[in-house]
Parts: sequence; C-alpha cells; structure tokens
Amino acid sequence: MKQNQKINYQRVLERELEEISGQKAVPRLLLHSCCAPCSSYVLEYLSEYMEITVFYYNPNIYPEQEYSMRVCEQQELIRKREWGHPISFIEGEYDTKRFYDMARGMEQIPEGGERCFSCYEMRLEECARLAAEEKYDYFTTTLSISPMKNAQKLNEIGGRLAEQYGVKYLFSDFKKKNGYKRSVELSEEYGMYRQDYCGCVFSLEERKRAERKGTSEKDHKKNHKKESFL
Repeated sequence: MKQNQKINYQRVLERELEEISGQKAVPRLLLHSCCAPCSSYVLEYLSEYMEITVFYYNPNIYPEQEYSMRVCEQQELIRKREWGHPISFIEGEYDTKRFYDMARGMEQIPEGGERCFSCYEMRLEECARLAAEEKYDYFTTTLSISPMKNAQKLNEIGGRLAEQYGVKYLFSDFKKKNGYKRSVELSEEYGMYRQDYCGCVFSLEERKRAERKGTSEKDHKKNHKKESFL
C-alpha cells in the first residue's frame, strides 16, 4: 500500500475476503480489540470468513477498574452468541508503564494527534508480534470502526508492521457500510457497556474539559436570556 494516498480500505477488504471465500482452508486472524462494542460488528462480519482470536491489548486504558470492566465485557460478548467460525480470546499484559513511557512529551497533544498515532502503533505492533509468533494468517484491529479514529493512519501502520513481522495485515475501514451504526445496534441488543471516552487518562480529561465548557456555555446562554428580559 502506498503511503499518503487516500485508499478505500473497505474495497480492499472486500477483495481480500472474496479471495478467502474461494479457499478451502479457513484462515486464522488475530484481531486487536479496543472494546466489546467496537468489536461486535467486526466479529459478526469477519467470523463468516475466518477463525478469530480476539487480542485484548490496551495498556492505555485508565483507570484500572475501567480496564477490568472492558475486559469482562469483551469476554461476555464472545460468549453471548453463535459466530460464523469459532472465536477465542487472549488478554495482553496491562502494562500501563509502557503506555506512559510512549506518551511522554505528548501529554498536551489533543486527541486524534501524534500521541494517538503512537498509541495505535504500540498496540498494533504487539498484535503483529504475537501473530507472527503464533503463526496466524492475518492480524488487524477494530479501531477503524470509530468515526474518531484515523483509518488511513491505522492501515499505514498496519501495512508497515506486516512487512516488518512477516504476517499479513487485513486492511480495513470497518466504519464503512454502516459498520459503526451496526455496532451501536448490537451494543443495544446485547446490553453492552459503551464507554463515553476513548480510554486513556488524556481522553478522559479532554472529555471532562469539554463537559465543563459545555456547561459554562449553557449557563452563559441561560444568564444572557434572563438578562434580556430585564
């Protein structure tokens, strides 16, 4: 894949799945998952073509009780329904020091910037390393299902790691074809916990700032409206 070029990764995925459909052997996919709601549509979609192992590796999540809640929710989703092919689960190491070491010096960068890109790479590299070690046919991530995540950057990183570790990256943009919408529907159907921030302490703080700003703006408008009647 060429870098810095807008690519329709949903079409790339569809071509790959079409090739897989013509094969007798069912390929094995190591799927990095950021959370159960985001994985729901991806599992529904890809389990028709592959045997999937969900790799829950997210040392960025804060606080620890939030991390534990998301792990349980992921495991529960896998148990709750029948899938096209078997789905298994691996929990990665919750090494928060690795995340904070990675983020050092980028703490003030807004969400969606270079700190997030480095976090994508940290998690995807661990997935690629394990996929190569355990001889999976593919690896990929659920992250592109979020409208807030940069699918072009994720696929660029995934392609680079595929070359480095010698295992295929499943190029994708899971938000396409109403993927995000379907994930919301599945979350409601299965009563899943849907977090209101990405996961790290920086995203939590940014959400709180936005909430405070929103509250102060509402108060300002309310007070302004009162004053207009004086």
